Amino acid sequence: MGGVRGPAALRRGGGGDPVTVTSVYQQLRSNLAYLHLEAASEALAAELDHATKEKLSHSAFLERLLRVEVAVTEERRLAGRRRFSCLPAPWRLEDFDFDAQPKLDRRLVEELGTLRFVEEAANVLLIGPPGVGKTHLAVALGHRAVEAGYRTYYTTAADLAARCHRAAIEGRWATTMRFFAGPGLLIVDELGYLPLAGEAAAALFQVVAQRYLKGSIVLTTNRGISQWGQMFNDDATVAAAMLDRLLHHSTVLSIDGDSYRMRAHREAVAKVRSAVNAGGAA
Repeated sequence: MGGVRGPAALRRGGGGDPVTVTSVYQQLRSNLAYLHLEAASEALAAELDHATKEKLSHSAFLERLLRVEVAVTEERRLAGRRRFSCLPAPWRLEDFDFDAQPKLDRRLVEELGTLRFVEEAANVLLIGPPGVGKTHLAVALGHRAVEAGYRTYYTTAADLAARCHRAAIEGRWATTMRFFAGPGLLIVDELGYLPLAGEAAAALFQVVAQRYLKGSIVLTTNRGISQWGQMFNDDATVAAAMLDRLLHHSTVLSIDGDSYRMRAHREAVAKVRSAVNAGGAA
């Protein structure tokens, strides 16, 4: 009669050589690595120990193990979206100084922060003079979108135009148009700070037209809507066509307040004067 099997040996169905717990463990790790589930492979030993200690069911053990892999995968994808986004600063909506812009509709900004406009492929236009926080809000919405899982890309209007111009010269126009059509959210900053020649205006229009009702655009500009013809070399036709696509299904935020940079400058000057006066009095 054969001896009683110990806990370190299992038998394959149909007989054959015993399969040890160690060999099963190694095979599990090998299979996980083969499937590129490296995080689960590394966590296997600890999760097996936890399952034994807590007397978890097979399904509960498997859920915990896969949760480790999912967390690592999500973090890796988030890092990839952050790199792709090219967002220029870590600004967040929570950091925006609404007290400095009392005319700004805070509830509307918070609604934009829900990203419903991205789900609906709607646009956001941020209009106002330099230094009032347009770029801060645009970048902050970009970070929200990245963290929510949306592919997001930031560019200035001048850089977008230059990239499209190079693409046309190098025969990569179609590829570049597909690139700008791809992200769920495209942020175009600083429209109107530099004049756009005819080719640049046409390129920007093509990007806007391709994304119309398919992907969201957040656009910042220092020019009021009535001045858009001037931005496009007095081409009222291009300006009207672009506005038609941008304004349909969009939210327009006009920020008419004091410049953050000018206010900071005045505060710095006031501190210097105060220090000088204090020194003179002494």
